[in-house]
Amino acid sequence: MSLHTPAPSTAQTPGWAAQASQLRNWVPVRTLGAGHRADVAAHLLALDDTDRMRRFGYLASDERIRHYAEQMNFERDEVFGTFDRSLTLVALGHLALDAHGGSGEFGVSVHPRARGRRLGSQLFAHAVTHARNRQVHTLYIHLARDNAAMLAIVQRAGAALSFEGSDAVAELALPADTLGSQLHELLDHQAAEFDYRLKMQALRVDLLLPPRS
Repeated sequence: MSLHTPAPSTAQTPGWAAQASQLRNWVPVRTLGAGHRADVAAHLLALDDTDRMRRFGYLASDERIRHYAEQMNFERDEVFGTFDRSLTLVALGHLALDAHGGSGEFGVSVHPRARGRRLGSQLFAHAVTHARNRQVHTLYIHLARDNAAMLAIVQRAGAALSFEGSDAVAELALPADTLGSQLHELLDHQAAEFDYRLKMQALRVDLLLPPRS
């Protein structure tokens, strides 16, 4: 009689598949500070008119964008993003927290050349975890009615949508934080910091190498 290892049950397989999928899709989302104002401004200034309308709800001028970046409160709010290999900020999330607690507002933008990599979904998930861990019970997302990608993201999360003209507001009820959500945020933060340092070191090495002929 031969011995063999039994195949995993179908009840166990989806859990492993979901974890593997999350690892494959993971992108580093780094917390930004006041020292990144120039990066934030450069990212937003690179958006075209359509993307500016979707991000701000109006056609923000260069002057308004610079003022927005200059007035951003990095101590009260959570500002975070994803950098490419050249340390260019290609995706930006801003979670503005109510000073009295209990609610937050989320805004996101992704550079056109970085789309198709689920960065918007990753930044949204990061914002949800961060908000939960700070006892935020309701998250609001103001977005354009024609922003199909973001509408799909908030609908998958279970947000209630209301529409007025060309604008939409998503209202998402958040569960309370758990030990798991706190650890998730901590590990993501550490991994993103490590990724950023690696990219910084790689960029420094590239700058020291002679140009290719």
